[in-house]
Amino acid sequence: MRHTIATLMFCLTTLPAYAAGTGTQPKDLEPLPEPPAMVDESMEPQVTIIKQGEDKVEQYRLNGRLYMLKVTPPHGVSYYLVDQRGDGQFARQDNLDSGVRVPQWVLMKF
Repeated sequence: MRHTIATLMFCLTTLPAYAAGTGTQPKDLEPLPEPPAMVDESMEPQVTIIKQGEDKVEQYRLNGRLYMLKVTPPHGVSYYLVDQRGDGQFARQDNLDSGVRVPQWVLMKF
């Protein structure tokens, strides 16, 4: 049994070196094509920053459609107005959290 394992390990370690030294690569290999671009410029939102009174309002548009507003008052925390259904009715959200909470239980303490 030991001789079989030793022979198998010897073959597995020397096989790549033997294959690299023989030069047996096919002659009709073609270079790989370039991968497609990962960022689509049309999917980037257009952001317009305007001042309304003392508030700074950032308008987010995608394909020309206004889908979100971020309102930053001079004193206070920013909030968002989001068009969730696409019907032009904006609902206020204090943060853009999805609401999904991952359970975090204490299993052991040391």
